[in-house]
Amino acid sequence: MALSQSTPVGLAPTVKKDPWWQNENLKAAALFALSLGIFLLFWEIGARAGWFVKGVPTATETIGEFWWWVTNPFYNNGPNDLGIGWNLLISLRRVAIGYILASLVAVPVGILIGMSPVAYKAFNPYVQLLKPVSPLAWLPLGLYLLRDSEKTGIFIIFISSIWPTLINTTFGVANVNQDYLDVANTLGASRLRTIWKVIIPAALPNIVSGLRISMGIAWLVIVAAEMLLGTGLGYFIWNEWNNLSIANILVAIFIIGLVGLLLDSLFAALEKFVAFGRNS
Repeated sequence: MALSQSTPVGLAPTVKKDPWWQNENLKAAALFALSLGIFLLFWEIGARAGWFVKGVPTATETIGEFWWWVTNPFYNNGPNDLGIGWNLLISLRRVAIGYILASLVAVPVGILIGMSPVAYKAFNPYVQLLKPVSPLAWLPLGLYLLRDSEKTGIFIIFISSIWPTLINTTFGVANVNQDYLDVANTLGASRLRTIWKVIIPAALPNIVSGLRISMGIAWLVIVAAEMLLGTGLGYFIWNEWNNLSIANILVAIFIIGLVGLLLDSLFAALEKFVAFGRNS
C-alpha cells in the first residue's frame, strides 16, 4: 500500500507566488500609463502638425494651463473673473444643497411608497412622467418662479437628482424579505421600530445605490445649468469659450471629470460597505 505524501507537522504549505511583473494591478497601471502616453503624444504631434482644426492647443500647452490654474485657484478679480477653485466650490455648494434636499425627500417618500402597493400604483405614474424630463427643461420655469439664479441652480439639482434615489429606495423596500417582516411582527415590534430595525437596514444597499446614481446626475447637470446661470464651473467653461481659450475649457473638463470620479469613488466605497447581504 503506497503512502500518501503530506506536509510535515508544524510546517505550513509553501505558497507559490507569481512574479511581480505578473501582478494584475501592475499590469493595469502599466497599460494605463502606456495608453495615456500614446494619447498625449498623438495629441501633441497632431496639434503641431495641423491634423486637427485650427486653434486646438497642444498637450503641453494644456498641461501648462492646468498647472497654472491649480497653483492659482483662488484669485478674485471680480464676479466674472474668479479662480477655478472658487468656481469649483460654488458648483459643489449648489450640488450639495440640492442633492441633500432631494435625498431628504426621496428616501422617506420612497420608504412609504415601497411599503404600500396601493401608494406605489398611485404615485408611480407621476414618477414615470417626470423622470424622463430633461433637467434643463425646468430651467426657464425655475427662473420664472424663483427669480434668482442661485435658487434656480439648487432647484435644478433637486428635481434632477430626486428620481434615482426615490426609485431605488422604493424598489429596495418593496423587496425586503417577507420572513424578516414576519419575525418582527411575531416579536411584537411596532411599525416604526420595524421600519428602523428591519426595513431600512435590509433596503440600505439599494438606497445607497440610488444616492450614488443621483450624485452622478447632480454633478452632470450643474455644469450645463451654470452655463446659463452665471458663476460656477459651467459658467467658467462658457466664459472661456467666449474668450476662445480651448486650453482652459479642456482644463475645466478634466477637473470636472476628476471631481466626479472622486465623488463616485466615495459612494462606491459606501455602497460596498453597506452591501453586507450581497456578498454573503
